[in-house]
Amino acid sequence: MNKTGYARVALVTGAARRIGAAIVTRLHQAGFDVVIHCHQSKQEADALAKHFNHIRPNSACVLVADLSLKNKACGLIKQVIAWQGRLDVLVNNASCFMKTPVGAVDETISDKLWITNVKAPFWLSEAARSCLAKQKGSIMNITDIHAEKSLVDYAVYTQTKAALKMQTEALAREYAPNIRVNAVAPGAIMWPEGENTLNSEIQAKIISKTLLKKHGHPKWVAEAVLSLIANEFVTGQTLRVDGGRSCV
Repeated sequence: MNKTGYARVALVTGAARRIGAAIVTRLHQAGFDVVIHCHQSKQEADALAKHFNHIRPNSACVLVADLSLKNKACGLIKQVIAWQGRLDVLVNNASCFMKTPVGAVDETISDKLWITNVKAPFWLSEAARSCLAKQKGSIMNITDIHAEKSLVDYAVYTQTKAALKMQTEALAREYAPNIRVNAVAPGAIMWPEGENTLNSEIQAKIISKTLLKKHGHPKWVAEAVLSLIANEFVTGQTLRVDGGRSCV
């Protein structure tokens, strides 16, 4: 397999942990050779790659890059091609989630959100365009249900996810017919970490506003990603995986 061209290759950004790890795991299970991109979570990324390579030798590798730097982001694509000679799927999962209260927006944080959530996926998509077209491949963007319904104290974040949703639609038109571009918009799939941590009362309130009355699991996002990759007659679409929360 590998450089002989039989195995499809997928690059998943921010794939060491959380939803990214679920996506790269499901793609590997589906027979893809996978590139696990990370920035700071190399230990977790290495553990994933070791596990995948134990199952299927030379089917996974780890690439470390700061996606806020255009040359590093675009360099990822060259490294993927150097590794396996092709790229079939790009999953733009890496994201930044930070508070930006209106009236007190930190410009450094704002810039980081726009670069990570909007510019980096665009840079990667442009850099990957020719090799994806050669395989009639696809791009998957991970947006957010808050791309359509704003979240208090996260004004800049929600704007960036709305921009990524539009980027999905715009590139679907620009890259057709050889590359399909779609997105998955998760709802309450994994609770935020660090300073964004939600207390049990807020978590319960979110679940109460979700039609299925339960918290999501990353595997459901991963299944949605795989489904859109497999469907050759879908492009420019965003699939909500939110338990019906966006319908409330």
